[in-house]
This record gives sequence, C-alpha cells and structure tokens, in this order.
Amino acid sequence: MTRFTALLAAAAFATAAHAADYPSKPIRVLVPFAPGGVVDTSARILTNKIAEEKGWQFVVDNRPGANGFLATGTTARATADGYTLLAAHTGEMSVNPVLFKTMPYDVERDFTPIIMVSDAPMLVVVNAASPFNTLKDLIAGAKAKPGQLTFGSPGTGSVNHMATEWLINAAGAKALHVPYKGGAPAVTAVAANEVVFTVAGLPGVLPHLMAKRVKVLGVTTAKRSPQVPDYMSAQEAGIPGVDASIWVGLFAPKGTPKDVVAKIYQASADVLKNPDVKKRYATVGGAETTTMGTAEFTLRIRSELERYKKVGAQIGIEQQ
Repeated sequence: MTRFTALLAAAAFATAAHAADYPSKPIRVLVPFAPGGVVDTSARILTNKIAEEKGWQFVVDNRPGANGFLATGTTARATADGYTLLAAHTGEMSVNPVLFKTMPYDVERDFTPIIMVSDAPMLVVVNAASPFNTLKDLIAGAKAKPGQLTFGSPGTGSVNHMATEWLINAAGAKALHVPYKGGAPAVTAVAANEVVFTVAGLPGVLPHLMAKRVKVLGVTTAKRSPQVPDYMSAQEAGIPGVDASIWVGLFAPKGTPKDVVAKIYQASADVLKNPDVKKRYATVGGAETTTMGTAEFTLRIRSELERYKKVGAQIGIEQQ
C-alpha cells in the first residue's frame, strides 16, 4: 500500500468512525425565528421525537431578527461536524437571495440540505362578508379593477408577499400591496376589512376562521392540499404554474461528513413517517411531513429561487 492510499484509507476509516459515534454530545439546532413560530415548532416536534426514540440530545437555539441572517450566518460559519444544524424555511433559502445583494451566507456554497421536514400551503383569505367566495371570484375581481383590490402581507419581500405577487401576476391581474409588521396583523387587517385579502399559513388564519371573521377562497399550491382539501388550488382557479408553499427544512454546514448527514437524514425520516408525528404537523401548522433528501431538496430550492427571481423582476423589487 502506498503512502497516498494509506492516507485515503485512514481518512475513510476516520469518517466512518465519526459517523458510528455520532452523536456523542448535544446537537445545536439554530432557528431564525422566535419560539412559537412555524419553523421553531417544526424543529421542536422533530428533535423532541428523535430524542425520545433514539436518545439524541438537542438544544434548539432561537436567533430571530435581521432577515434570518443571525441564525443562517452563524450556522454557515460553524464547524462542519454535525453538531450545529439549521432549521430554516422558504424565506431564508429561496427568497432572501432575491432581496439582498450582500448576505452572510450563500445557499449552495455554505449549506447541505439534509431533509425537507414539512410542506404547507398558503391560504388565500378574505373577510367573511366579502362578495368573493372562490379564488376564481377574487381573480375575476382583480382583473375587473386592476390595482384597486388591496392585499396585506407580513412585509415587502416576505414569502407571503412574493407568493401573492406570483399568484396575481400569473393570473394576469393586478392588486395593491399593503405591508404589515407580521403575518398575524395582515390576517387581522382582513378580518377588520382594512384590506381585501391576504395570503397566510393556516396557524395565523385559524383563530379568525373559527370565529367566522374570515373565509378561505383557495390555496397557492398547484394541487389541493391533503391537510385542507376543501379549498381549490391555484390550477383549479385557472392559474397554471403557480405552486407556492412554505416548507421547513434541516440544513448542515457544507462539508459535514456524508455519513453524518445520512445518519441525521435517516433519524429524521423515520420520525416523520410516524402517524402521530404526521398528525401533529397537520394540526399545528396545516403541514404535510416529507422525507425529501439532499438531491431533490437542493433542486427544489434552486427551482423556487428562479421563480422568485422572476417575480421580483416583474414587480420591480430592487436588491437591498
């Protein structure tokens, strides 16, 4: 055996040994949002169940603010050993690169997507007394009065804003954007008749829906969601090509050993197939669990980034 092949063999053995021993200490999972949000809740459901079934230890580390840069930047700079992970969603990976010229991370350079944990549709919501009863009605109304129907969002450049613009533009209509300081205020504005509609996740809509202050016209995905099957899809409303959702995924710093990534993936996938876990994701966030791995997840992120770049160009968003 040559010295070179001996070194390769030693490196391979070290990697395999590292994976066999992993994890030997608590795994820190950074979250770019405050406790209680969709990403935080998704991360805690997953890590708590893995801890219960496999005895792994986790520390969920919430780093909200700065457009998710605190958590993502910290993870990107972390040692690539599997002990620092990131739970993030569509906004950090497929929308932020459209909005910002300079970021403390590059999605493909700095991260390995491990698994898409959950995927949830966004709901198109109007006031309970609105004359619009379906997504088709809303689109027809927007076309009849170009730029006059108002919609609220959690802020300019939020995934909700970009998804709404994608929906409206693809339908050949126009509407007026009114930004709010979060998703909950945007839904509250619809309930108070301040704006005509908004696009939001189920958790923020549900309290108003149960109180009969709002109604749901449809979802922003290409197909109906199994979690909310009563609501028509964008395609059914005559808007082909639109498929906007809010997914949550688990990421590792680039360079994390493949065997370690595979071990984290398998532990996560096993948990996400559990019927009780599936039910919890559906109940808490209207989300469907997935077991999408690195290769497919990477393609999904790239595809959505290109879609949102086109939306940004269409509405004239300038990078900050």
